[in-house]
Amino acid sequence: MLCLLLGMENILVAGANGTTGKKIVAILNESNNFHPIAMVRKEEQQAYFQAQNIETVLGDLEGDLSSVFNRPIDKVVFAAGSAGKNVLGVDQEGAKKLIDASKKANIKKFVMLSSMGADKPEEATQLQEYLKAKHNADEYLIISGLDFSIVRPGSLTNEVALTTIELEGKLNKHGEISRDDVAQTLVQTLDDTVASKATFEIIKGETLIGKALEKVS
Repeated sequence: MLCLLLGMENILVAGANGTTGKKIVAILNESNNFHPIAMVRKEEQQAYFQAQNIETVLGDLEGDLSSVFNRPIDKVVFAAGSAGKNVLGVDQEGAKKLIDASKKANIKKFVMLSSMGADKPEEATQLQEYLKAKHNADEYLIISGLDFSIVRPGSLTNEVALTTIELEGKLNKHGEISRDDVAQTLVQTLDDTVASKATFEIIKGETLIGKALEKVS
């Protein structure tokens, strides 16, 4: 494969067909370091990526993932979500299933898109079931033995990218952040030297993403 000849890393993106997932895949596709593999649940979802010459693979977080790792995968980005329809099956158990499969495939890093509030879901006044599922998935990743980055953004917006964020292990305040800036942050954490075994929160801010990530690198 060409990406192997160029020394690029194969990045599996779970939830590639989602709004944020598509942004992640697009950034990876423009990268000189990464080769995206878009994981989608349905065959009809492949056309969007294939039209851009982006590799796809079928995988169902609620079902069979056996064929997902039949190709070389270096790292994984988990950006999947059930949109509240099946938080236990997708956001929690689906994440755990992909973590287990990633361990068997000896991937080098697992980047998890989580959510602010997932550290203490019992304190949430809204979306408690969702945050509890994200908490359990995050904790499962932490003890998995894999290298990881867990990114917990504030409320997602569709505003244009600022390429700047505010980042702390715990921000102790609420805020918003664009999906574009979340996608950029997730991609930058794929670097081996960035945010290894780190969990952190992000919202809209004034620090360049790369500079902000130095706090957890």
